[in-house]
Amino acid sequence: MPKIPKGRRVGQAAVNALRTLLEEHDHIVQEISGQNDFGEDLYVTFTDEGAITSDTIKVQVKGGESWRRGNGYAVPVDRHGDTWAEGNIPVYCVVYDPDTKNLYWANATQQLRRFGLFNPPRFIGISPNAVLNDSTMDSFIAQARRYVGRYRGRQAFLTHLGEMSGTEFDPADHVQHFVNGDDDDLIFWKRPGDRLATLLLSARDWEPAWVTLESLMRSEIPIPEELSNSEPDLDLWTAEELELNRSETMWVAACFMSARQADQGPEDGLVERAECSGCPSCTGEEPEEHGRIEADVIHTYVLDRILDRIEAEPDLMQRSIQAMREELDLEPGLVAELGFLETEPRVVRQVNRLSRATTESVEDIEPEAYRLAVLYLIHTIYVGGPSLPLEEQVRIVWRIPESTTSMSREGAQ
Repeated sequence: MPKIPKGRRVGQAAVNALRTLLEEHDHIVQEISGQNDFGEDLYVTFTDEGAITSDTIKVQVKGGESWRRGNGYAVPVDRHGDTWAEGNIPVYCVVYDPDTKNLYWANATQQLRRFGLFNPPRFIGISPNAVLNDSTMDSFIAQARRYVGRYRGRQAFLTHLGEMSGTEFDPADHVQHFVNGDDDDLIFWKRPGDRLATLLLSARDWEPAWVTLESLMRSEIPIPEELSNSEPDLDLWTAEELELNRSETMWVAACFMSARQADQGPEDGLVERAECSGCPSCTGEEPEEHGRIEADVIHTYVLDRILDRIEAEPDLMQRSIQAMREELDLEPGLVAELGFLETEPRVVRQVNRLSRATTESVEDIEPEAYRLAVLYLIHTIYVGGPSLPLEEQVRIVWRIPESTTSMSREGAQ
């Protein structure tokens, strides 16, 4: 007598568990016939207070302990890489662990696009923090619907530029795109109310360059009086340093002027910049100044602080990872990033071996490993005003608070 394979039974249990959970929250689930399985098991259309939305995702569901890894779970990409990355509907991977009876999720489309066409991953990584249940359903749905919405209207434009440059743009940001005669891409990016803007150039491998209208055009043309500013320019780029020609410089100037007009309120003057909330430097009646620090400076400072703590507390990394695993309200975007980073064993090994013996500077650690270490160890980094000493500019909120002993030792140094 033929027998039903155990894998099929566990796989169907996984599909049933996910379908039941989604339908209990009134979302519409359409199961794809096994005879038509091309890497997706379900279509899910989300609802909003009982009303059907236009937001739909596809889901690949896996069940069983064979998908478990040392840092969560992994779903093989196999031959589905192109369709998962380039399809019109984003694909999510969900794993059902029969031991924990939990469902775990990852945005496969997002991970594949982050790796890029020339470095496709073999697996979609899923973090142990990416639990999908009644408590996390609302945040998961909100994340998924935001991601689906990235491909509609102006957000589709921002998404395309963001994926191209490796940057996350806010819908309220001023973002413009220019292609020069050599087919090089230039992106102008400025937050509302800011004097500084960021230029992202494909010719410079998308390395961000901070500019003001004054710094950029210092030797090009006279600056209109109403746009001039007497504030000093610190570590800002000029057109010559960026090797911009005159037409490119004029385009950036036009972007500044357009952004200034957009920032003007309904009457006169610029829209007031939103105040920071929750920053330790904003606890008084008047918020202190906020500033920017060069990326290499803040990375070096944060890494030094991390290495100091690991030297004083050798088990800090494991305790902090455990604390993160127990957090139930992590931001879905952070959970998705964990899955992306934790799927690479080389990156995880670097993080687990992190110490002053293995890492003397930022150059000694891969960017992905540095980022994963920061996510494991640090809850928030606040940046204060540029006139403050560096140790006061950068304030770190650790997942495991510093002990009195380690803090007094640092003060003695």
